[in-house]
Amino acid sequence: MAESVDIRALNERIEQQSAFVTNLQAGMNQIIVGQKHLVESLLIGLLSDGHVLLEGVPGLAKTLAIKTLSSLIDARFSRIQFTPDLLPADVVGTMIYSQKDEKFVVEKGPVFANFVLADEINRAPAKVQSALLEAMQERQVTIGKQTYPLEKLFLVLATQNPIEQEGTYPLPEAQVDRFMLKVVIDYPKHEEEKLIIRANLDGTQQKGVKPIMTIDDIIEARQVVRQVYLDEKIEGYIADIVFATRYPEKYGLNDLKDYIEFGASPRASISLALASRAYAFIKRRGYVVPEDIRAIAHDVLRHRIGLTYEAEANNVSADEIVSKILNKVEVP
Repeated sequence: MAESVDIRALNERIEQQSAFVTNLQAGMNQIIVGQKHLVESLLIGLLSDGHVLLEGVPGLAKTLAIKTLSSLIDARFSRIQFTPDLLPADVVGTMIYSQKDEKFVVEKGPVFANFVLADEINRAPAKVQSALLEAMQERQVTIGKQTYPLEKLFLVLATQNPIEQEGTYPLPEAQVDRFMLKVVIDYPKHEEEKLIIRANLDGTQQKGVKPIMTIDDIIEARQVVRQVYLDEKIEGYIADIVFATRYPEKYGLNDLKDYIEFGASPRASISLALASRAYAFIKRRGYVVPEDIRAIAHDVLRHRIGLTYEAEANNVSADEIVSKILNKVEVP
């Protein structure tokens, strides 16, 4: 009984403290037409302190969404356009000789910001991609012999184009795993397309966005997200889903065994737990339900399942594998 009272109190508190989510979504919707899933995913990444990889054809407002979000939060935004001739120093910074001081001084790179947009991340060579690795995982950058901490609110939002693969460098598994979510963005619906045309023709999309929150507000909100109640049964459900990607035969999914080269890592379990809490918070709830896990499972797992040659030959995607697992694993 005491526990149910606690849950009720927690629910009320979170309902009050998550009110700002509505304002953020409204601010995003002023500029971004449709793309509800994209907006929701960016908020999940922001609230659970996880990086987001966006995949979609050009022109689906990926860059615009990220810029709008950073404008709504009074935060520093930087954009790095990844190209084959980019160097690690162009991302993290370098040592420059100052004639005035007669010594080398550090020139910090664009990674020293709150929101870092890594545009077309798969266009740059491996050494540039790896320069981002330390920043994403350790939240620090080493220039010369000195290590510099990054901002408290630090989010890498990377985009990649799935069509043109000539001259691109696919992200290694270790780097892809660092992204909490991989979000695949589709074309807008017919009605939304008409609204996009209208908004661009009458100039409403060109209006500036005023900040409605500060960095401290987001850091405070993250503390509240960590208080969202996650039941032991839900933890077991998360573990079952992740284990089914590794040992499908133990869950009666023998047909998937030949399609999976390697399953999701423990980082997937952590990401599922954190993202489900953020999703419950966005839905203004103080506890996680199985539907929250199911809603975010594809975004958390699709880039963490290695497919065999047989899967590719049979056109079996990671999304299909995740769907089959969700349909099979028992819901608590």
